[in-house]
Amino acid sequence: MASSTLVWLRNDLRIADNPALAAALKHEEPVHAVYVLETDRGLRRPGGAAKVWLHKSLEALNGDLAARGVRLSYREGESGKIIPDMARETKAGRVYWNRRYDPAGRGHDGAIKKELKCDGVAVESFNGSLLVEPWDIATQQGTPYGVFTPFWKALRDKPIPEPIGRIEKHGAITAPALDFDGPPGWADGILKRWAIGEDAAKRVLSDFLDDLLADYPNDRDLPRKDGTSRMSPHLRFGEIGPRQIWFAVRHLIDSKPSMAGAGETFLSEVAWREFSYHLLYHRDDIARHSMQGRFDEIEWRTDTKALHAWQKGQTGIPIIDAGMRQLWQTGWMHNRVRMLTASLLTKNLLIDWRKGENWFWDTLVDADPANNPASWQWVAGSGADAAPYFRIFNPVTQGEKFDPGGDYVREWVPELKDLPDKWVHKPWLADAGTLDKAGLKLGTTYPEPIVELKASRERALDTLKR
Repeated sequence: MASSTLVWLRNDLRIADNPALAAALKHEEPVHAVYVLETDRGLRRPGGAAKVWLHKSLEALNGDLAARGVRLSYREGESGKIIPDMARETKAGRVYWNRRYDPAGRGHDGAIKKELKCDGVAVESFNGSLLVEPWDIATQQGTPYGVFTPFWKALRDKPIPEPIGRIEKHGAITAPALDFDGPPGWADGILKRWAIGEDAAKRVLSDFLDDLLADYPNDRDLPRKDGTSRMSPHLRFGEIGPRQIWFAVRHLIDSKPSMAGAGETFLSEVAWREFSYHLLYHRDDIARHSMQGRFDEIEWRTDTKALHAWQKGQTGIPIIDAGMRQLWQTGWMHNRVRMLTASLLTKNLLIDWRKGENWFWDTLVDADPANNPASWQWVAGSGADAAPYFRIFNPVTQGEKFDPGGDYVREWVPELKDLPDKWVHKPWLADAGTLDKAGLKLGTTYPEPIVELKASRERALDTLKR
């Protein structure tokens, strides 16, 4: 006879506003939870940086679940086998999970649901990741959105359900040991810079709304300032849900109408995440297929040396190198600089956007199955609502505009710390005396640029026009 409920956790590592967990805890019988690091064919595995975050997040959640009498298990392998087996082991009469929206994941979940139902197990899935289900928002013609602005207008008019409160349950158990390896040595840079888990996510949001939101519309573009929310990895792992953020900002605006402009600007960024999931759901795998088919004809260059220089922050173009080193050391990069690094790779170097997307997938702690490929396609010009193909960011002028004193560059590229502000974004144009005084020898202590910006821009335009 059935004697328990099984909750399959994925990108929803929290107690509050977790519909699948809340539904399970309404029943009297024991509740088991499981996280599976999936190796099933066709499913995308988390990258190295994401796995570091994942393990710490699960450790935090383990204690919170145990305090509510829920035992958490961790497994690695094929979820198509593990979930039905666990349902049998725990004598589960019900299996609950929160939905995912990528084509492969949806198909995989459908197959598991079918097998469980054949075993007589009730299966129910919930929306634990989005403000609005992708099938519940459409154009006046009833088709999916392909442009952000009308999507954002429609989203603002949608009734968003209030988040579910933090569910309590009588009884507690000892938190079980979670069987995974300790973090690799290179993870120190990530672990020192981030507080991980549901409680940390709430603190980050609270601090952002109290201290940073008012200046967010201006400061979010300045990589040298701590002007962004830093919520992206917490959202990626579901340590906090978008509805919690949405209502926290809405309540703030209601209590302080002067914050309406900044609040709406921030919510529009939350809506970009929502739009990315809308695209993910309604299209072929956007991590592999260009959303505009004509981009399949691009003659991408194969340049392993240039790709490696870009990955390691050795391009000789300061703000690009600063961003790529920040990414490598911390698992995160400022959004303005993400656009610049992606533009250099896909436009100036004419290297396939998928190579960049894969690198970010492996090195970002917030590498999201929707945001990451959608953002790369936006910069490459192949996205549904993309920057036009002829928009090519100039990293020098962008650096001078958004990092005018070179503080961001100097933090992450210390070789350039003694260069005057005038040359910190273009050291190759400085005279020999200036370079010598700064202790800089191009090609030795810091690379020469791997690509000439003006000529490579023209090459990209010619290629993309064809």
